[in-house]
Amino acid sequence: MEGMNGADAATAGALGEFLRSRRARLTPEDAGIRSYGARRVPGLRREELAQLAGVSATYYTRLEQGQSGNASEAVIDAIARALNLEEDERTHLHDLARPVRTKRRRPARPEAARAGTVRLINAMAEVPAVVMGRRSEILAWNRLGHALLAGHHDFDAPSRPLERPNLTRMLFLDAHTRELYTRWDEEAARAVASLRLIAGRYRDDRELAELVGELTLKSDDFASLWAGHPVHNCLSGVKQFHHPEVGDLELGFEVLHLPDDTGHRILTYTSIPGSPSDAALRLLAGHPWATTTPQEPISASRNAASSKTRADLP
Repeated sequence: MEGMNGADAATAGALGEFLRSRRARLTPEDAGIRSYGARRVPGLRREELAQLAGVSATYYTRLEQGQSGNASEAVIDAIARALNLEEDERTHLHDLARPVRTKRRRPARPEAARAGTVRLINAMAEVPAVVMGRRSEILAWNRLGHALLAGHHDFDAPSRPLERPNLTRMLFLDAHTRELYTRWDEEAARAVASLRLIAGRYRDDRELAELVGELTLKSDDFASLWAGHPVHNCLSGVKQFHHPEVGDLELGFEVLHLPDDTGHRILTYTSIPGSPSDAALRLLAGHPWATTTPQEPISASRNAASSKTRADLP
């Protein structure tokens, strides 16, 4: 990896890991080729995959070993087809194969949700809503989002950058959060797959790399899932909760990506009208946790102090 900067070297390693993980899961039968002789490792051999992709075995080996950082999009597309990658995996492969453009670093500023975004989630009084940064840190939440996901945290914590809860960190390192999810294994797999996709997209994000390192060291569950290199853009679905105050809930979730380059997302939860989960959610909305006066982040208040609002109680 001579001549690579730190971000490029890390990306080259991630690219090789990803390619090996996907090559290992593809059998010769899946690829439509005849297998000869015993195999010491599962999946396709490098030379077999190279043949399927229409590149030389030497070139593919260099790519997988991180010794070639200038693969064309056509070559990456050919490798993706040979590996039968899904859409999210193809996107991730292209992200990892693209050289990192080094930029002059400016002093880091704490991220903050836009004032308008905060007003939007506060206006959604009957919908648990959270604004997340690219690293799954909580930039803002409304009263019901706080009550559902993290009532044991200070409501104003997202406005203090050094104390911000992080949904992925909470999932793996916080006992209260682990008990909240009825299907914790499913939620954990979903979180890691989403984080992998984001890590490939923002490869020069030092804080994101530090988060991954911290979780790898402190959680064997995270380390095991991360090693499998799962990739999935989790935009919607259903989650099961066992809330300490209102019991079991089954809620649909939607992740809305904001149309800018911040990587900020709005996470919302909804229940089927008239269902037991709907009744439990309404009950939670009346809990003291859910009736805290909403506050805009400090930075948002500075930018739009005159726009500060309070959502009506449910």
